Amino acid sequence: MAPPILSLVLPSETGRVLSIQSHTVQGYVGNKSAVFPLQLLGYDVDPINSVQFSNHTDKLLLFFHSVSRALKPIIHNRMRCCVCRYPTFKGQVLNGQQLWELIEGLEGNDLLYYTHLLTGYIGSVSFLDTVLEVVSKLRSVNPKLIYVCDLVMGDEGKLYVPQELISVYRERVVPVTSMLTPNQFEAELLTGFRIQSENDGRKACNFLHEAGPSKVVITSINIDGNLLLVGSHAKEKGKPPKQFKIVIPKIPAYFTGTGDLMTALLLVWSNKYPDNLEIAAELAVSSLQALLQRTL
Repeated sequence: MAPPILSLVLPSETGRVLSIQSHTVQGYVGNKSAVFPLQLLGYDVDPINSVQFSNHTDKLLLFFHSVSRALKPIIHNRMRCCVCRYPTFKGQVLNGQQLWELIEGLEGNDLLYYTHLLTGYIGSVSFLDTVLEVVSKLRSVNPKLIYVCDLVMGDEGKLYVPQELISVYRERVVPVTSMLTPNQFEAELLTGFRIQSENDGRKACNFLHEAGPSKVVITSINIDGNLLLVGSHAKEKGKPPKQFKIVIPKIPAYFTGTGDLMTALLLVWSNKYPDNLEIAAELAVSSLQALLQRTL
């Protein structure tokens, strides 16, 4: 007999996630920020590491210890984080051919049934081209696959990736996503206009809806010293989307890895509340804020 498809024996409110993101040996960013919270909240997660580095490449690193009540109230141990500085890093970068070999291995064993695809940091056009092939392959197995894309292109005016990736995301990736979670800078790169107000954020969401995804969450917008999240859910084509904002308390510190965790939490809660993106975003922000307050 063929082995059972794992996602089919899980409770209906959860699922099976293929997560293609970065990985660090020391510290928690990318898959190490996303996989554990997804598992804690009931998901079966298969991670593929787009890069494997000794530590984070930024100067500051957020990493987790133990388990957080912020993620699952019935568990009572605390999660704590530390901020560290690293002068260098070493590691490897997965290329598109190597990614496809992993997909072929899964396909050869009938293991390509996923309910969700989650992607994060991707450093080259060739790898992103292969990710698009993965999307097509997974949807040939499960046409209802939900693709959640965390762009990880840059922040605060600084690009993390080669310039040529912007057009690939804009023209080819955005049209096939189900939910998009850019920050302010990334939303500006995709839309081509500055976001200087809440209304600009709402317009950016409308622009991105036209390109493809029914759910857009701009996870952080800095306006006059205030931090906002702007979300938008286009439930039906041709009808105005349901839009909302969340004012996020600012914490006087710099953290890395928060965006990866935020997108994972948005995947979880938007799956549990598919028709109420506002509630999903509130729950995700609440968990993240609780974690950062404990870190501080």
